[in-house]
Amino acid sequence: MTAKDDQLSVFPAFFRVAGKVALVYGEGDEAYAKARLLANTQVEIVVAADAPEKSFADFIASHSLRQISPAEADAMMRKAVLVFAATGNETEDRGIVDRARALKIPANAVDQPDYCDFFTPALVNRAPLAVAIGTEGAGPVLAQMVRAAVDQMLSPSLGRLARLAINYRERVEQKIPKGVSRRVFWRRFFSGAVADAMANGNATLATAEADRLLSASAGLPGHVWLVGAGPGAEDLLTLRAQRVMMEADAIVHDALVPQAVVDMGRRDAERIPVGKRKGCHSKSQNEINDLLVELGKSGKRVVRLKSGDPLIFGRAAEEMAALREAGVTYEIVPGITSAFAAAADFELPLTLRGVASSLVFTTGHDMTGDVLPDWARLAVSGATIAVYMGRTVAASVAERLIAGGMPRETTVAVIENASRREARLFHGTIADLPSLQHFDELTGPVMVVIGEAVAGANFEKSTPLSLAAKRSPVSMGV
Repeated sequence: MTAKDDQLSVFPAFFRVAGKVALVYGEGDEAYAKARLLANTQVEIVVAADAPEKSFADFIASHSLRQISPAEADAMMRKAVLVFAATGNETEDRGIVDRARALKIPANAVDQPDYCDFFTPALVNRAPLAVAIGTEGAGPVLAQMVRAAVDQMLSPSLGRLARLAINYRERVEQKIPKGVSRRVFWRRFFSGAVADAMANGNATLATAEADRLLSASAGLPGHVWLVGAGPGAEDLLTLRAQRVMMEADAIVHDALVPQAVVDMGRRDAERIPVGKRKGCHSKSQNEINDLLVELGKSGKRVVRLKSGDPLIFGRAAEEMAALREAGVTYEIVPGITSAFAAAADFELPLTLRGVASSLVFTTGHDMTGDVLPDWARLAVSGATIAVYMGRTVAASVAERLIAGGMPRETTVAVIENASRREARLFHGTIADLPSLQHFDELTGPVMVVIGEAVAGANFEKSTPLSLAAKRSPVSMGV
């Protein structure tokens, strides 16, 4: 899919129509449908029809709509802000649209997308809140399905709650500073005790709760969330992570976090890249610690966005210690660690009854010393080992594990960019692992999983390491 495929050909917008005229041409079901949709607004609906069908005529009468003859309609068109051509005659509808366009009035010809300056949405009405669903004319049935789902999600009391919010807007602007404090007030207004009272039909209690909330929300201290961004796929970000990203004033993110995930934060939040990947350390860890403390002390609500889970090789301990020492409050939002995503992509059981009953997370850099690490002894004894950032030290890992007694035929799984569309999977034995350090085309994060349980993975979409090594530019002398 190209970037152009992801772009809309229309711009969603809401017209101000109160006290203005919308002109509907037609006498049958299509014109009736447009009139019903317009009746959700305060626009003056004028119907151009000589003899509307009975159901439409009843609707016109019951809603006191103005009806004129088609012969009179062109004179009325000059006063309209929107025109709907729904006569059922394609040629006639195109003529209506042409006349409206000549007057620079947006027009819509039913079932003729090329003759539509705008498309009518499927509408969920919780006035003053409205949700409009459009498909650019491609799938009205799809729009109706989405409308039904959204309608079920939104409480019928949401409109009354929104109207109450309008009554408090001026007082909130006077008492609560613009920025995070005000945003948090409104988040609590729409999701806490005020909303609960309104949902229960108790408007008096809702007002009392709103007064209480306003009194308690004069200011909020800074706060930091250490958030796991997951392995990279946007839909593996947790709901809690999404919620706090929408509340943050600043998002401090590592280089390994894809831009698509960073962009899931609030649109006007400050984005601060801090590097933190091999060969790309734009800020030292101490500088990152100082930055988080500075932002928190200034009253900012900050998301520190880390790839995977913040507590697994994310250096969260140093950041938590700095925040504690500075008196800045923080909390952890867990993420899906890359080992789990890699196992899911491979359909690989990390533990397997009777084969592997323990799991070790480590980095390959632990194998560079003279002493065999404790986890290596666990791996030799049958544990599954997940090696993070292991590509460049793959040869050392393999050599040391084999020397420690691990069979050379032990299965390994290697994945680049776990969970993402651009993921690449490889498999082989631990004896094949040294070739991995020559795969310079692997530029994304690489996970290596080693152990007897790995043999239970699905290798149908995976490339053997031995075959990949033969195609590697280094092995071919390029």
